[in-house]
Amino acid sequence: MSNRHCDVLILGGGMVGLCIAHQLLDRGISRNITLLDKEPELGLHSSGRNSGVLHAGLYYKPGSLKAQVCVAGARRLRAWVEERQLPINPCGKVIVPPRAELDPQLDLLAKRGLANGAQLELWDEMQLHQLIPEARTASGRALWSPNTAVVKPIKVVQRLQQELQEQGLRILRGQQHWQVQPQAMQLKLQDGSVISYGHLFNCSGLQADRVAHQFGVGRQYSLLPFKGLYWQLKPGCPIQPRANLYPVPDLDVPFLGVHFTPSADQTPLVSIGPTATPAWGRENYRGLQAVEPAMAAANVALLARQYLANRGGFRRYVHEQAFLALPPLLLGAAQQLIPAVRPEHLEISQKVGIRSQLFNHSSQRLEDDFLCLPGPASTHVLNAISPAFTASFALADLIIDGAASQMAMP
Repeated sequence: MSNRHCDVLILGGGMVGLCIAHQLLDRGISRNITLLDKEPELGLHSSGRNSGVLHAGLYYKPGSLKAQVCVAGARRLRAWVEERQLPINPCGKVIVPPRAELDPQLDLLAKRGLANGAQLELWDEMQLHQLIPEARTASGRALWSPNTAVVKPIKVVQRLQQELQEQGLRILRGQQHWQVQPQAMQLKLQDGSVISYGHLFNCSGLQADRVAHQFGVGRQYSLLPFKGLYWQLKPGCPIQPRANLYPVPDLDVPFLGVHFTPSADQTPLVSIGPTATPAWGRENYRGLQAVEPAMAAANVALLARQYLANRGGFRRYVHEQAFLALPPLLLGAAQQLIPAVRPEHLEISQKVGIRSQLFNHSSQRLEDDFLCLPGPASTHVLNAISPAFTASFALADLIIDGAASQMAMP
């Protein structure tokens, strides 16, 4: 048993938590930082399981937190990856309408992207087929994003962890059970030792709402997890798209639809997914693993109410995306983008992720933007969903700046 003090305590060793530590060190704000994670290794959840796509910033409403940080964050993370010669595929992304009536959405996405500082081009069918010959556009148009890239997320997390520890970041792993005393600014670990802190950042991803509630923060929010399953093209498949291929998304719900993503190291391995299937627990990656019966029952009832009320286009989500984990439906979604894909071309991927999607019980809607809420000597990062990995360096600066009034900032 021991008592320790740190200027900053970070809960959660995913990409956002690590980048907050990085920016605190880089900006000279503090060198006395401790990071806690409940797992034996970092990156075992959202940060290490995402698609690895560095988004270019075209989906997000201008003025939103996502819009403010995505373009700058992607540029910074890409430069960081390239400087360290980590795997990266600067392959770009093309977005196509799977149905002709979705064509006007390309103009809306282009308008949003340009307002957010993204580089974009509207293409015709000939330009699309020069890049991906097998791709289909229902309207004869497509939207090209040349600055979209793909990285290996777990490699990024591991390298960032290594560098931060070399700079003095103290990381305590395997800390599954602890008790916090917000008013005393103390956290008691399972072994009885106590950490006192000047400011705490809650970056605990799939557990962030539960942690926030212990501080009396964000009680109107709870997690509504969605599972992202992936398939992939077999290595010998004759179809090998050289760029990300996405459908025009339904902008009323925060899911981008099943898409094709090339490997970061440019090997012939193309992922198809992810799905957005309701998960039965925060870490319910496979089968009955980590099922939370009470949470699952409450969320099924919530989803049913959302469907009946059709809030935020939720009925359309259920009809078009909720059941894409079923292979025939996923194949159908893939064929909307590349009709030549056949069942024999596909195999299931081992990659599975869970989206830490927040539900607002006050508005009865899914939260679409990042959410950073103040608490007693603390900041709570909620709804750190895509593009949080992409934007992580810029998002960390935004979070730190927002906490400046509570921290002793230089």
